[in-house]
Amino acid sequence: MGLIKRNPFGHILIIKKWLIRILGILSHRRYRGFNELQIEGSEIIKNLPETNVLFISNHQTYFADVVAMFHVFNASLSGREDTIENVLYLWHPKLNLYYVAAKETMSEGLLPRILAYVGAITVERTWREKGKDVKRDVNLNDTENIRIALDDGWVITFPQGTTKSFKPVRKGTAHIIKQHKPIVVPIVIDGFRRSFDKKGLRLKKKGILQSFIIKQPLSIDYENDTIEQIVEKVEFAIEQHPTFLKVIPAEELAEQQELNKQRKWEY
Repeated sequence: MGLIKRNPFGHILIIKKWLIRILGILSHRRYRGFNELQIEGSEIIKNLPETNVLFISNHQTYFADVVAMFHVFNASLSGREDTIENVLYLWHPKLNLYYVAAKETMSEGLLPRILAYVGAITVERTWREKGKDVKRDVNLNDTENIRIALDDGWVITFPQGTTKSFKPVRKGTAHIIKQHKPIVVPIVIDGFRRSFDKKGLRLKKKGILQSFIIKQPLSIDYENDTIEQIVEKVEFAIEQHPTFLKVIPAEELAEQQELNKQRKWEY
């Protein structure tokens, strides 16, 4: 057995730990200072098992969403309730925490590569690449890596596969749920696309209230629910089903539509 502890993907855990600490300290004021992160449901995090948990969420920026999740999860596990005050919760971060991300996104520059080392499970999108529509088969290595991550710990995924609002949930997420039978915890976020640029690296506006709602795990019949039924449950859980368009204030809907027009290519 080697003296250096690694996770199943070969990442050295002490390096991952220090990257989480440093990036967490550098990003903390983006959620508690320049802007305020309003959290609900953090008690759910503390009661989850150590492995085979899948978090599903809507998506508003490339990186700011998942960084916020690292903050919230670690703060909750260290005993904080609906707050990320006192960044010392990152001294002993959860190291078996992963997130699904597009391979092309995580290879664009030094910072994305560093963020990938923190816990990215990179996948090849089957429907889009470099801003163009494509159609290709699922890479079996990608789905196997997600299985490995679930066996080792928690996985965060954005089942729409894009930062645009109210896009359909990809069936791949439903297949993962049906096949691996994880506990599925929905998260609904808001305010991130107003706070940050599209990548979530540059602070665009201060004084924005960012909301982060953790919901109770989904009730799923892994044996009898169809893929279509699971997709619908996911869409409702992360509040991205088309029926939610009817309850969004007209001003907010117009703002989302304008932001979508400005986005030239999908995550």
